[in-house]
Amino acid sequence: MQNTDTDTNDGVYSRVKYNFQHMTEATIMIVDDEPITMGVVQFFLEEFGYHKFVLVDRSVEAMRLIEETCPDILLLDLLMPEVSGFEILSAVRSHSRFKHLPVIILTASSDSEDKIRALDLGASDFLAKPVDQSELGLRVRNTLAAKSFLDQLAYYDPLTSLPNRRMFLEALDRALREARRYQEGLGLLSIELDRFDRINDTIGLSAGDEVLRQVAHRIVGVIREVDLLGRVSGPNAESEKNLFRMEASVFSLLLKRIRGTEGAAIVAGRILQALRPPLVVEGKEIYVTASLGIATFPVESDDGGDLLRLASSARDYAKNNGGDTFQFSSSAINSMYEKRLSLENRLRKGVERQEFVLYYQPKVDVGSGFIRGVEALVRWDSPDGFVSPGDFIPLAEEMGLIVPIGAWVLQEACRQLQEWHRAGYPDLSMSVNLSVKQFTSPDLAAMVRRCLDESGINPALLTLEITESLLAEDIEEKIVLMRQIKEMGIKLSIDDFGTGYSSLSYLRKLPVDELKIDRSFIMDLPGDKGCRAVASTIIFLSSSLNLLTVAEGVETAEQLAFLQDGFCQQYQGFLFSKPVPASKLFDLLRAEKV
Repeated sequence: MQNTDTDTNDGVYSRVKYNFQHMTEATIMIVDDEPITMGVVQFFLEEFGYHKFVLVDRSVEAMRLIEETCPDILLLDLLMPEVSGFEILSAVRSHSRFKHLPVIILTASSDSEDKIRALDLGASDFLAKPVDQSELGLRVRNTLAAKSFLDQLAYYDPLTSLPNRRMFLEALDRALREARRYQEGLGLLSIELDRFDRINDTIGLSAGDEVLRQVAHRIVGVIREVDLLGRVSGPNAESEKNLFRMEASVFSLLLKRIRGTEGAAIVAGRILQALRPPLVVEGKEIYVTASLGIATFPVESDDGGDLLRLASSARDYAKNNGGDTFQFSSSAINSMYEKRLSLENRLRKGVERQEFVLYYQPKVDVGSGFIRGVEALVRWDSPDGFVSPGDFIPLAEEMGLIVPIGAWVLQEACRQLQEWHRAGYPDLSMSVNLSVKQFTSPDLAAMVRRCLDESGINPALLTLEITESLLAEDIEEKIVLMRQIKEMGIKLSIDDFGTGYSSLSYLRKLPVDELKIDRSFIMDLPGDKGCRAVASTIIFLSSSLNLLTVAEGVETAEQLAFLQDGFCQQYQGFLFSKPVPASKLFDLLRAEKV
């Protein structure tokens, strides 16, 4: 039978082979009271490609650091002040988590009694000082290879090649200690396939095993996609280390560094969505659903056992209520997400029913006080009343609806701009925000071109705004996309400038026409010294690069006076006008002609 959804055949062998090839990722701890010796050993091992080291020159700190860093191998000197290598070795072998940790003794002692005593305490191997580089590399490589194989047998499920319950309990303990130390959130998801016994009874145990493999593969894919667990590379990556097969059709997922409970809910929803398409097993389509229970640290508990119990209970509750859903263990959190689910449903219907409208905020010339352009801002006029952009725009981003909403915004903004041009305001410009998903969409260029063609506006009077944070990664790729937009004759603006981009070295390379000073640097002007310095610097930088400078959030005459003195060119804010419907914006334009 050919596996169509994953390639976990001969999983134990393939994973051991992978680990053998990637042992240079192992964390090596060296405990020795002679820093020079440790430096030499580290240098020798770096020549073999190892790069993760924990160096301990005070033996009294050894056990604490072993617990904190969980090394893959320990190189240990025997004769040290304060705490000897014998005492450390004895403590390691007495520790429930490290009793199988490989320990290679590095010693200048030629006393056979020392070697026998170390062997009796559980040393894995010996190397004499001064260390021979080739011998050191060979011993470390062979020891790590043996550890990799034994770890596979002890810690990994042979069916799915995922970590097992034993590794989960250790990982949960470690993750909780890290979360406490760094004051981060942690989510625990308990996942069980609905009616899996019926699947086994219907298609057989062998096919049922294949279902579990494919389910595991899909869940790992979701974890990678949402990018909550860090960078992923290869079959032994972080995503798989945080997904565990507990028993039968039950999996556990650890979500580290989550921001509140929303992160866990997002992942849970996407897992449910990923499992709904049919699996193909032995030429047959198999439909599966799952029930998920969620418990979070520190909101619901700070104890690992409690978190597991709470997540399992919440999972059972979801299962008993029909399955194919997720449940928080906290009733208060569930209530919050019921409201969120309701908002999601309303938002989908809102897109279908075209319940969105555009408001426009003037971009005003600082010197003359005349309107030079407008920024289009989307509003949701739902049957229950206007919904705050702060509530529905992030939700639309998560749900993938921001792309169709953004396309409508650009189309409507271009149509409205052409209407104003025909009404006697041919020099008025229009600014439209692009979300991250819009900017990186492969259909962006075609969508923008279509809006230009349908409206017939002059591309030079259209500005697309992107947030500064969007440029924080893959900057060279983003520059290519920006140049494609510029080739259409459209202007580009960096919104919220000063809040998120760590380096100005690329600014001169960016094909942009405008910088918008974030409102956080305007609100405390002119009294705040820091805000004055930042705003003045941005204005100077923009002027030096021949870019238009626009200040956001101007609400007082004093703020405007500062911008006038500093030669900022345009501003937006309640001092002139809040965002208004098209008809009221038209009234503002006509008033300027009176």
